[in-house]
Amino acid sequence: MRKTLLLTALLAVMPAVPATAGSHNGVDALMSNVMQQHQSAISGFGVRGRIHTKLLLDNVTLMPTIEWWRVASHVDPYGIESVRSDNTLDFDASYEFPLRGMVPYVGGGFGMHFMSSKVNAPLLGVNNAEKTITKGGLTFLLGAIIPLSGSVQNFLELKYHHLSDYQQLKLTWGLAVDF
Repeated sequence: MRKTLLLTALLAVMPAVPATAGSHNGVDALMSNVMQQHQSAISGFGVRGRIHTKLLLDNVTLMPTIEWWRVASHVDPYGIESVRSDNTLDFDASYEFPLRGMVPYVGGGFGMHFMSSKVNAPLLGVNNAEKTITKGGLTFLLGAIIPLSGSVQNFLELKYHHLSDYQQLKLTWGLAVDF
């Protein structure tokens, strides 16, 4: 009984904006909390397109994405400075499930990561050491689009990048604008 009342109350407060799957052509601005293997969490930013084409299934959206994060550290007593960054080009596809007031989706794709690490620690004999690496890996995502008003939507997404020795889990949120 309680579950039924709670579900009824939740559906009553959800936006009356119709949620439709597979009609979300537009652009997304996103911000992520990136958790990379052997590293503390970092904030990242990105932008992606959403392209729906009738050539595929009705509920499939293609999402080319550009993401970026950077972290810098300085340890005064030892004169250590370090900078790590990751520039990512992703191409994902999602399958959408329309519900009242939101559109949950699942998907996956492939991403290319252009990572860089720089360290300067003169007291330890490391002078401006730099390493860059390019890695490709599969991505898996799960999220929901929540209409706000007109062509503006909000979204929340959990995305996993499978890269050997550099796995990343991203909690992403942002705004989407439909065309």
